[in-house]
Amino acid sequence: MTPPWLLLGIAAALLPLSAWFSRWFSTPGSWFYILDHPNTRSLHHNPTPRSGGVAITAAFGAGWLAAALWFPPFRSTLWIGAGGLFLAGVSYLDDRRHLPAPIRLGAHLGVASVAVGQGLLAPVFPWPALDGLPLALPPAAAEILSLLFIVWCINLYNFMDGMDGFAGGMALFGFGWMAWMGWQGGHLVFGVLNAMAACSAAGFLWLNFPPARLFMGDAGSSLLGYLAAVFSLWGALDGVAPLWAFLLVFSPFWVDATVTLIHRGLKGEKVWVAHKTHYYQRLVQLGWGHRKTVLAEYGLMALTGGSALWGVGQDPAAQQVLLAGWGGVYGVLMGLIHWRERLTPPRQ
Repeated sequence: MTPPWLLLGIAAALLPLSAWFSRWFSTPGSWFYILDHPNTRSLHHNPTPRSGGVAITAAFGAGWLAAALWFPPFRSTLWIGAGGLFLAGVSYLDDRRHLPAPIRLGAHLGVASVAVGQGLLAPVFPWPALDGLPLALPPAAAEILSLLFIVWCINLYNFMDGMDGFAGGMALFGFGWMAWMGWQGGHLVFGVLNAMAACSAAGFLWLNFPPARLFMGDAGSSLLGYLAAVFSLWGALDGVAPLWAFLLVFSPFWVDATVTLIHRGLKGEKVWVAHKTHYYQRLVQLGWGHRKTVLAEYGLMALTGGSALWGVGQDPAAQQVLLAGWGGVYGVLMGLIHWRERLTPPRQ
């Protein structure tokens, strides 16, 4: 039997490895070096390298491969790593050459289709009252819902990667909480892989925390969004935790991106065009700045993940109150931002 401490040691080693890759790939002499030049929709003002996603991918891939070579239980999950590597590669080419949208979407649908083909299907609508009931979505509906879920997660992570330290912090907190859930429930492979994702993001974060000296680019955000979706479906199907718990862990991203998309769609705007109207962007423009805003978001991530971990052990009635309570909290927070904007117009 594989000693758990050895697996956790491999996961922990990815933090300095990711930090080393991040430093290397952010230097002008590196082949992966790409500069992100600010535009009218950017929150930063100086050209900044955006090759951090390659560092995250390299560290995470190395850890996954090492675990699969030495510990057979990890080999059955290599298809997830291969899908993530393919997606990161396509996204890196987009970072470098701006691929047409149909190619990017085709890659998203391709990796999502593979995941669905491997049986990662949403069992029922993610609401506590339905957990444990003999309900199941029709196969076609489950496949379509799961496909859309994965593609949306890939894209929402990309949408939300617009502030120093934000997407990397969400990965550290989100995958960290999921690793804890896996470890607590005895799901060693699930827990270790999530710990690897968290440590790979943490190594990048030391150069990305405000003021950022490195961005992750689409290569990083697409990979992390894909892993968040696939690990959530996997964890729900294997009984690590209900799907709603994983959605709550990543809700700082889910809620902001989804509400903003719906709002822009109702206004008749082109939802696929870059913008600066996410709630975190609006806080920055209201004068909070990157550091204050991202620290507030870290507090939110800690609370959503901690409450999800607590809620998993409660009865369905308490879980429904928990989710309803968070719905109210998000409503109040968004309302406060709207109120503040009416008092003080956002800075451009």
